[in-house]
Amino acid sequence: MSGSAAAAGSASCRFAHYFVVCGVDAETGLEPDDGAGESFEQSPIRRSFKSKVLVHYPENTDRNPFNKDAVNMLCMPRGLSFRTQADRLDPQFHSFTMSSDDGTRSYGFVHTFYEEVTSPQIITAMQTLYQMHQVERQSSSSASSPSTSSSSASSPSTSSMDSLVSSLDESDAESLAGVSGYLGCAGSFDPARDTLYVSKALCLVTPLPFLQASRQFLSQLHQAVTSHTAPPLPLESYIHNILYEVPLPPPGRSLRFHGVQGPIMCQRPGPGELPLGEYPLGEAFSLLGVDNMVQLLTCAFLETQVLLYSQDYQRLMTVAEGVTTLLFPFQWQHIYLPIVSAPLHHLLDAPVPFMMGIQRREGAQRSSLHLPHEANLCFVDIDNHCVEAPEDLPMFPEQTELIQELSEVLMRFGVPPLGGVITKPTTITTTASPRMSSLVLEDLMEDRRNGNLGGEELAVLERLQALARRCGGGKMSDSGKTLGHEFEEEEEELKAAKLNIQLREVFAGRFAAMFGRYEEFVIHSALDLDSWLSNREATFNFDKGSFLSVQPTTHLRFLSRFLETSMFSSFVDGKVISRWADREPLQQLFDNRLEKERLYDTDKDSYTCHYRKCTTLFESAQATEHRLLKADHTAIHPHLLDMRIGQGRHQPGYFPKLQADVLAQGQNTNKWSSRVTASRRTDPKRSTMTDHSGVDNEQRQRHTFARKNLRQSKLLDPSPQAVTQTHREFVDGLLSECRLKTKRMLMERMGKESLELGQGEANITGLQENTLIHGLCDLLERTWGHGLQLKQGKSALWSHLLHYQAAQGKMEAPAESPGSNASDQRTFDDGAQLLRGSLIQDMRFIQTMSESLSEVGQARAWIHLALEKKMLSHHLKELLTNQELLRQLYKPHAFLLCEEEREQFLFHLLSLNTVDYLCFTRVFTSISIPYRVVIIPMKKLSIAMATVNPWVCVSGELGDSGVRQISKNTQEIFFQCKNLGRLSTLQLGQENSGLLAKCLIDSVMVYNEITGHTYKFPCGRWLGKGVGDGSLERVLIGQLVSPGGDEDAGRWTGTPPELASPSQSVRTVLGSLGSRSRMLSVEVQEDMREAANNLVKHFHKPEQERGNLTVLLCGEGGLVLSLEKFLLHGFKSNRLFQRNVFVWDFVEKAVVSMETADQMGDLHGSTLTKGPPCDSLCHYVNAINASPRNIGKEGKFQLFVCLGIRDRLLSQWLPLLAECPLTTRTYEEGALLRDRAAVHSLSRILHTLNEFTITLEMALVKGVDL
Repeated sequence: MSGSAAAAGSASCRFAHYFVVCGVDAETGLEPDDGAGESFEQSPIRRSFKSKVLVHYPENTDRNPFNKDAVNMLCMPRGLSFRTQADRLDPQFHSFTMSSDDGTRSYGFVHTFYEEVTSPQIITAMQTLYQMHQVERQSSSSASSPSTSSSSASSPSTSSMDSLVSSLDESDAESLAGVSGYLGCAGSFDPARDTLYVSKALCLVTPLPFLQASRQFLSQLHQAVTSHTAPPLPLESYIHNILYEVPLPPPGRSLRFHGVQGPIMCQRPGPGELPLGEYPLGEAFSLLGVDNMVQLLTCAFLETQVLLYSQDYQRLMTVAEGVTTLLFPFQWQHIYLPIVSAPLHHLLDAPVPFMMGIQRREGAQRSSLHLPHEANLCFVDIDNHCVEAPEDLPMFPEQTELIQELSEVLMRFGVPPLGGVITKPTTITTTASPRMSSLVLEDLMEDRRNGNLGGEELAVLERLQALARRCGGGKMSDSGKTLGHEFEEEEEELKAAKLNIQLREVFAGRFAAMFGRYEEFVIHSALDLDSWLSNREATFNFDKGSFLSVQPTTHLRFLSRFLETSMFSSFVDGKVISRWADREPLQQLFDNRLEKERLYDTDKDSYTCHYRKCTTLFESAQATEHRLLKADHTAIHPHLLDMRIGQGRHQPGYFPKLQADVLAQGQNTNKWSSRVTASRRTDPKRSTMTDHSGVDNEQRQRHTFARKNLRQSKLLDPSPQAVTQTHREFVDGLLSECRLKTKRMLMERMGKESLELGQGEANITGLQENTLIHGLCDLLERTWGHGLQLKQGKSALWSHLLHYQAAQGKMEAPAESPGSNASDQRTFDDGAQLLRGSLIQDMRFIQTMSESLSEVGQARAWIHLALEKKMLSHHLKELLTNQELLRQLYKPHAFLLCEEEREQFLFHLLSLNTVDYLCFTRVFTSISIPYRVVIIPMKKLSIAMATVNPWVCVSGELGDSGVRQISKNTQEIFFQCKNLGRLSTLQLGQENSGLLAKCLIDSVMVYNEITGHTYKFPCGRWLGKGVGDGSLERVLIGQLVSPGGDEDAGRWTGTPPELASPSQSVRTVLGSLGSRSRMLSVEVQEDMREAANNLVKHFHKPEQERGNLTVLLCGEGGLVLSLEKFLLHGFKSNRLFQRNVFVWDFVEKAVVSMETADQMGDLHGSTLTKGPPCDSLCHYVNAINASPRNIGKEGKFQLFVCLGIRDRLLSQWLPLLAECPLTTRTYEEGALLRDRAAVHSLSRILHTLNEFTITLEMALVKGVDL
């Protein structure tokens, strides 16, 4: 907002840009306001009519052209309203804001009052309309009940009274209750008896939100109109003064200028203070309560759609402005319309984040609102003090402590933190008055503000003020207020300003704590601004992963989503651009505050420290208090203008026709004007100098326009051409957002995969993946909600899917009903069809899931599932093939009916098929999933499966399936169990221990029936007694092959895949003595170092980023196989037939020799050191041998290494094995185990792993109690 002060060329240094009067145009007469959405059953007195801008001064200002239609619409959002003397005629106040295309805002302040209608044409028109209305009512009522005979032309029939009363405003209802004598003629009009009044609006448009000063000025202006005595000067003098002679207060200074009846103060924060924000936050908090307000702010920070709902326009502005001020140092980047009048209700269709406010009609229900998409909508019912937040909204970091601190601040100012307090309405019962009407006291007050009072006089003034408060002030001011009341108003204003500052400081402090070190994570990759702008989309400006890795875990859900918002992206862009240009004011202020905090902050580890309350609350409020109590500058007083005689004559109760020639432009008759003109003349030179020092401002503008593709000024144009153009921009925006989102998902994912180098889990971190997919779900909901004819349910996408399901059901019911059950209980012969899964099948599965999901939840689950299956684009394409359904559900301008854009949208989604996601498996952890397991034997020996009686137990991140027995003579099993997550290990065993019961297994394939994921568990070894290592049970490590597709169909035919099993190839190398003798010691040591290094890298990643530890220990290239290679290097063999040798044989023999040496040590002596390492080695080996599991020699060695590394003993065992006397007999001289340096080096490498806590899967250690 502080940036808006710089807008508007010649008017940039003025307090106000425009003065506007809106009302009824007697020349054009009465025009019904069709956009107001009112019924013609209402009495004409209660209907809305079109208002017009009657006058506005000046005609235009540089860079801030006057938008007549927008100002008229925002000054009188419900059009003209008529009243009679029977109604309450209290003036009302509200404000509005308008954004220009470059993002700067101007503010409008509107004082609406009722003026007696003097035009005979208008009175006659109203009388005619009323008579026509009466005739229609009588004819309709006599048709419905003939007994009713009410022929009075001046009063409506009794039957119509209920509907009439229900259509009244809240204020109308009150007035009718108060004036019982007129109850019979409410809404009636008879010119002979009634006086007709019509609403008129006085509006001041300013570059900054000077709420209090503008309100007082307009109020005093209106008071002068209603007063029986004429003001000291014609009204033109005061309007001319505020338009051309009152400057903006300089930053950090206050300014006093004069209204019609007294002085008015305004102030502006200095460079080191928070930007100007006069909208009373205390009122916003008291309306909604602290909890609701924090929830609303969370929604705003995460850029959900925010819709405010209230009867009072000023309440809409108070809450909207309150929220945007608390966003510091960030700025709302999307549609911002706190007041949306009826002609603009099509904007509720906007498929982008927005903050909008609509007026609640009397008696209207929440359910009657047609809101196209509510999946990501925050609905704020201000009058009923409630906030409906979207599902899955994360908590604001340290929310409980924040609420506590805010509550303490509010209670210090007497504002109840629970909310629900009805604040005083914006109806102005008594118009605001001058601050002092006692001339002596007023002069004293002015002297105090100017610093002209000494200590004694100041004390006297304070005593006078106190006396006035105590006595209630005997002296009445012209407006009927006592002096005591004057002081109270002044103090209330001061109190509200101080409360505003303190509440804003609390939030500013929270963001300073959260983003105190954000600059360390900003990536400056470009050499100059042009190259940065041209590659903007392809570059990452912020290292989100590293930033999140140092945050407290409780903050991650909020922060991971906040880092993806436009407001954060824009903030970081500003930081990058600041290398070549001046920093944006808000960013500079935030950075300066951070630097200042670092100077005084002794706590280096700022991320782990506890919640710290804001310590600068009182200091920050003092500067504002000082400025409000003492004016630094005084503007020129209003003075007589060069007006024609007879102009400006006072007529009580009527706002005069202003003399245009004196108000159309400023008269340079005063020193201030000429000074300003001179300063403006020098401005271009100054700006040129600053431009050359950094970068041309046009480049910054280019960046701003690239960021904001919606033209804000066009949003307020209700003409059909502008509405079409706006929706065209929405369509382009959705397509662009889809392109950027899919690109971002791919870049993040592929970046992770390349970093992982095939080790661990080759995917993006779970947290960031969930955040990006949440963004994709939100985008799809907004796309499907754009241009919806009739919403059914909260989720537009799920509603469309249900319609499609129903339509397909009608078409396919006759053909498919006999076979539908058969398709559910599959025999798995129809491989490809089963693997793909149809859109309807996926929907049915989501509908039958055990988790009780809302419509929005079901839509998100369906998106997650389709994304994991790589079917999202395919499913949505199928959904959109039903053109008849599309035309039935959507308006012509809807995105889904724009064929070319729709195809591009689907194409971008198709690109997501190039990476693997496990988003459904990981999010919906408690559902039941059907799995299918197929054992693939070696092709040439597949007949041997007939002799084996196998069983399997599948384990994943979330648990295991338990032992599942496979029937004899079959190679597959189908079972259903709770979601196991990503699969990691599979135990394969057989119960038959006969000599003939053996089989050479190539691999085991596990298939997830729902997501289509295929996991391959390579084996390449024998299962059976007396063959291989004699194992009856193996633990296999799995790898994700593919998330399903036609290419997988061949895997179920019993033919093994062409590619060799990785483990099998390793075993071949290890199993051949010839290869073993040729293994290079350098390669073996390198493999060992690599395996240990992968483990270290695994533990240095944030916990949510770590892959599967079992793969790093037991998989290909893992620690177990690397250590096995090390121990097999230089192994002697005197055997004639080169059968496989196993390391476990050596370990067993070494332990036996150690135990023997221990017993015979006193007789023979020994080089081995007795002690705990030797004891633990013997104990562990014996325990593994005593295990009831038949895991074979390879399985035992794997268990030995895993337990040794877990219990930090492996680095001690290795030297023991090297020193064992058996080693010299078993290994050749050049073997690595006999090389002291190699053993010492390996021992040191293994020792580095001792600092990590290693938790082993149950599948690895089952049956061993150590």
